Amino acid sequence: MAYAVFIACWLLLVYVFVGYPAWIWLQARFAPKPVNKQTITPTVSVIIAVRDGARCIQTKLSNLGTLNYPRDLIEIIVVCDGCSDATASLARHFGDPRVRVLDYKDRRGKAACLNDAIAVAKGEVLLLTDVRQKLAPVALRELVANLADPTIGAVGGELLLADAETGFAHSVDAYWRYEKMIRYAESQSGSTIGVSGAIYVMRRELYKPLPEGTVLDDVLVPMRVIAAGKRVIFEPRALAWDRVTQLPAEERVRKIRTLAGNCQLVQIAPWLLEPWRNPAWFRFVSHKLLRLVAPWLLLLLAMTSTYLTTYHLACTVTFVLLLLGGALVLAGRMLPVFAHWLPVKLAVAFFYLNLFAAQALVTFARNRGLNLW
Repeated sequence: MAYAVFIACWLLLVYVFVGYPAWIWLQARFAPKPVNKQTITPTVSVIIAVRDGARCIQTKLSNLGTLNYPRDLIEIIVVCDGCSDATASLARHFGDPRVRVLDYKDRRGKAACLNDAIAVAKGEVLLLTDVRQKLAPVALRELVANLADPTIGAVGGELLLADAETGFAHSVDAYWRYEKMIRYAESQSGSTIGVSGAIYVMRRELYKPLPEGTVLDDVLVPMRVIAAGKRVIFEPRALAWDRVTQLPAEERVRKIRTLAGNCQLVQIAPWLLEPWRNPAWFRFVSHKLLRLVAPWLLLLLAMTSTYLTTYHLACTVTFVLLLLGGALVLAGRMLPVFAHWLPVKLAVAFFYLNLFAAQALVTFARNRGLNLW
C-alpha cells in the first residue's frame, strides 16, 4: 500500500509540473489555432480599481497618456474603494478630461468596483489594469488587434518582473517565466485559463457582474468568456512592467491570497468543476486546482520514500533527491553566491510555491473567505 501511494504521488507530481505543460506545448506545436489579428480601433474604457493608490495614481495616468492609440477613443475610469489617502483628489485634478473618478467611501472590494465602473463604461472594449504597473505604449493597440478575430473574446498581456535584487527575487522571476510559458502554449492551442490582472482587454458585451468579494477576477472573467464560446489568448507584444518581490515575507501574503482565490472560485462558481458546462475543465483542473494538491503529494512522497528507502531503489533515489532539493534551498537562502545558479533558483521557487500553496489551502479552510484586497 505504501509503495502504491509512493507511485501515485510521483505520477501526479510529474503530471502537474511536467506532464501537463508538455502536453499543452505539444498541442501548441502540432495543432496550433491561429488568430486573425488586424489593426482596429474600437472605443476603449480603461478601468482601474484602486485601494489607497496615491503614490502611484498620477504616474499611472501619465503612463496611460503615452498609449499609441487615438486619444479621443479612450476613456479612463478610476474607482476608489474606500481610499483613506488622496487617490481620488489626485486623479480628479490630474488634468486629463478623459479621466472619471468613482469615489466610494466604504471598502467593498475590487469586484464591486469593477462591476460599478463597467456598468457606466461607454467603450466597446474594456482594458483592465492595476494602478502600479507601467504599460508599453503599443500595449493597447497590440491587445485590441486580436479582437479583430470574432472568435477571440479576451486577450491578456505579458507582465515582466523587473529589479530582481535578491536570490529569492530571481527565483520568483524564474517561476513566472515558467508560468508564462504554460499560458502562451495554452493560448496557441486554444485558450489560456487566466490572464494577468495588470493588463488584459475583453469585449464589453461579454462582461458579467462578478460575485461580491471575488478575488481572482483575472481567472473568473476569462473562464466566463470561454464558457460563452470565445477564446482567451495571450499577447506577448503587449507588455507591462512591475517590480518583483524581493523577500519571501513580501511574496507570501500575495501568493497565499492568489492561491486561496482558486478555492474561492470553486465555492462561488461550482460550474467550473462540471466538464459539461466548463469547456476548459481539463485545463482549469490541471493548471489551477492540482497545484493546490501538490504540497500534500510532496509530503506523502517524502513520508513513503523515507519509510521504503531500504526496500525499493526508486524510493532511495527519491529520498536522496528530496534531500538534495532541500540542500539547494538552504544554499539559496544562506549562501547568496549560489542564489543566481539555475538549479538553486528552481529549487527555491519550487519550495516556496508549494509552501504557499499548502498555507493557502489551510488559510481558506479556516477562514472560509478572503480579504477584499
